[in-house]
Amino acid sequence: MTKTDKVAETPMMKQFNEIKSKHPNTILLFRVGDFYETFCEDADKTSKILGITLTKRANGVGSSIALAGFPYHSLDTYMPRLVRAGERVAICEQLEDPKTTKKIVKRGVTEIITPGVSFNNDVVLNKENNFIASIYFGKQNIGVAFMDVTTGEFLAAEGNENYIDKLLNNFAPKELIYQRGCKERLCTRFGSKYFLTHIDEWVYSGNVCYEKLAEQLSVKSLKGFGIETTPSAVTAAGSILYYLDMTEHKNIKHINNISRIEEDKYVWLDKFTLNNLEILSPANQDGKALVDVIDTTVSPMGSRMIRRWLSLPLKNIKEINNRLSITKYLCENPILREMLRVNMREIGDIERLASKCATRKINPREVVQLSRSLDAIIQLQGSLMACDSVPLRDWSAEIKCCKSVSEAICKTILPEPAVLINKGGVIAANVNIELDDLRKLSAGGKNALLAIQEREIEATGIQSLKISYNNVFGYYIEVRNAHKDKVPSEWIRKQTLVSAERYVTTELKEYEEKILGAEEKILAIETNIYSALVDYISKYISNIQFNASIIAQIDTLCAFAGLGEKEGYSLPKIDNSKNLTIKEGKHPIIESLLPLGQNYISNDITLNSEEQQIIIVTGPNMSGKSAILRQTAIIVLMAQVGCYVPASYAEIGIVDKIFTRVGASDNISQGESTFMVEMLESANILNNVTDRSLVLLDEIGRGTSTYDGISIAWAIVEYLHQNSGKKAKTLFATHYHELNEMEEIYPRIKNYNVMVKEENNQVHFVRKLARGGTAHSFGIHVARMAGMPKFVLDRSSEILKLLEQRRNSGGEMGIDKIEENPIDKTFLKETEKNSSGMQLSFFQLDDPLISEIKSALLGLDINTLTPLDALNKLDELKRLMGI
Repeated sequence: MTKTDKVAETPMMKQFNEIKSKHPNTILLFRVGDFYETFCEDADKTSKILGITLTKRANGVGSSIALAGFPYHSLDTYMPRLVRAGERVAICEQLEDPKTTKKIVKRGVTEIITPGVSFNNDVVLNKENNFIASIYFGKQNIGVAFMDVTTGEFLAAEGNENYIDKLLNNFAPKELIYQRGCKERLCTRFGSKYFLTHIDEWVYSGNVCYEKLAEQLSVKSLKGFGIETTPSAVTAAGSILYYLDMTEHKNIKHINNISRIEEDKYVWLDKFTLNNLEILSPANQDGKALVDVIDTTVSPMGSRMIRRWLSLPLKNIKEINNRLSITKYLCENPILREMLRVNMREIGDIERLASKCATRKINPREVVQLSRSLDAIIQLQGSLMACDSVPLRDWSAEIKCCKSVSEAICKTILPEPAVLINKGGVIAANVNIELDDLRKLSAGGKNALLAIQEREIEATGIQSLKISYNNVFGYYIEVRNAHKDKVPSEWIRKQTLVSAERYVTTELKEYEEKILGAEEKILAIETNIYSALVDYISKYISNIQFNASIIAQIDTLCAFAGLGEKEGYSLPKIDNSKNLTIKEGKHPIIESLLPLGQNYISNDITLNSEEQQIIIVTGPNMSGKSAILRQTAIIVLMAQVGCYVPASYAEIGIVDKIFTRVGASDNISQGESTFMVEMLESANILNNVTDRSLVLLDEIGRGTSTYDGISIAWAIVEYLHQNSGKKAKTLFATHYHELNEMEEIYPRIKNYNVMVKEENNQVHFVRKLARGGTAHSFGIHVARMAGMPKFVLDRSSEILKLLEQRRNSGGEMGIDKIEENPIDKTFLKETEKNSSGMQLSFFQLDDPLISEIKSALLGLDINTLTPLDALNKLDELKRLMGI
């Protein structure tokens, strides 16, 4: 902005620019009277996102600026749309009453809303956590912390890059903060898919963050929270608290605990596994995720809990079996289960209501909802007391009723209060004597106004006379022009309209003072009483949060039990062995998507460390190989979560890590091809696998040449079989039939195939796993099913026969006879002859340019060639080819 522009600024725009300069990357909603206005670039963005009119506003002599705004009462409608569009939004309020000052009203930012820090119901999803995360790159480890300000959950961890990447994918934060200057490092290691926000580096000081965290938790030492010895985690956690200060979120007493995410406690699920198995989100828009299939919870807390459990399956046998025992009890007692679900349906999202209470963002109707929820918890406690299950009875004893809170709310708030406290009509009768008297006075004054109106109509004979009110004149008498000659002389004219005139009287003014004075006092008293009630409720936030945790667990286990009963799933047996036995296993997502009346073909899987550690699965495309791999992992995951599993029988030795390499896509934006992605994922598996892991490999090596692919696939299987400590239970689906020969060499590798039936040159998929390998891929049959043109099908059949003849002419091509076997000129001529003139090669082998390049290469003596000579020769060949 030029100096001339600065001189032209109005006082209000000067105030705006001063506040905006402190929040440069934020849309500033600037309160002006009854509107929130945006200016300049903010106005341009806001008008496009919200679809509202972009106008102009005068800014001094001969100057104007862009303007877009909306009524203040529409904030909850428009603000969430800005945040969902990926914008940070600062709310700038008027901090004083314009009536009390002759100067420009004082304004300031009262709150900054970001994707990770919002309490708005239209921004935050009920069934998901709204985590903000912080990353700290320490000297030895990387620290990470996750906070959901809407629920009070606060977690921290530290570890290597792979572990932090896994946590980020598991928790899927809506916003990620980091120290300034580390963006490139962060994006290189963890990708750029997150909403990123940098903060000053001084915030990431170990001592500063430790003190900030201790202050928030009201302790002198963090030893009791298990993070004392994890300095990088402490730094990451403390930085989030500073960020809340920076975004004007200072009422955070509900953040009263922090938990360490212990790496050894949970099954390792990396981002590839989460995506490949479609645990929390489907692979395509019309698909289903596992959580969609098994989440039949009735409370928002239960939905969030089930997502957490699925992303963090347990490794502790005792904890798993505790969950399974409760699930079994609830499954065997459907009447009790349904009673508990009826109780829980009456319980609102008390976790988030408690947080809103702490932050003073709870409205009167939500307070009433909290009261009803607390009453329903008492009913739930009574149902739990009648259980034979010890864990459920223990939960009943642990529930903190908060009956006094419910009684206080019922006594203080009307059953159907106004949504906003500043609208009045919130506090019940007989709570405050002065309030009751003022209400009578206000009601009496309005009745008196009606009496005055009737009296004046009778006295003047003006039947259309009416008494009304506006903010400019207060109460006034309006008379149509046709009757203005009947107006008494003592009335004072205040306004002339096109068809009427407005008057005031001394009597009207007296009643106005009474009524308006009473209404202002009523609003002030109601606000004070409401504020005191919220303060009282805030004392019980910890108890309400504790109850929410118990309810979430009960709700989740009821959902597991109901799923088992409805779908006919079985209760898995969990032990400390390294064996895996599944009878009649199914893929729950695929089964849920089948048309009515169509049954899913189940399959058995047995893996162990003694006889059958690795299964090589062959079979045509579309036969169901990938589904068998995925369902095996999903069954293991569901078992270690504490859920019934889609199988008639499942015995599972504890699995510490689940790895999947199932399908790959080009990562062009990061310069990674399909094959590179495949190799990166495979390397991650081999570097982190243990003898308790479950590994699913699908079509390893298909992104490169056939011989390279076979070699890599062979070596990977061999590595998993031969390396001590790496002997993971493995399912390997492949089209490389040469791998079937490994069964003859290695004792714990077994061949299986997914059966098909071929009748009249048609393929029918049986989808049943059978012992033994297969040497037929039926690729051309699948192409026919896909609707490939007849010419392509016929031609591919011809080429396939020629290739098989050529391979067989040199004997069966086993893995021990792999050698370079190019399609030479004689073979090309043969195929050209059989294709009615169609050319298979992409260029003529007798091309003069190719002959010249060949002669140049043959004339080189590689043994005497210096590096400089090699570069010069390469440059010469490039010029020859016109590159």
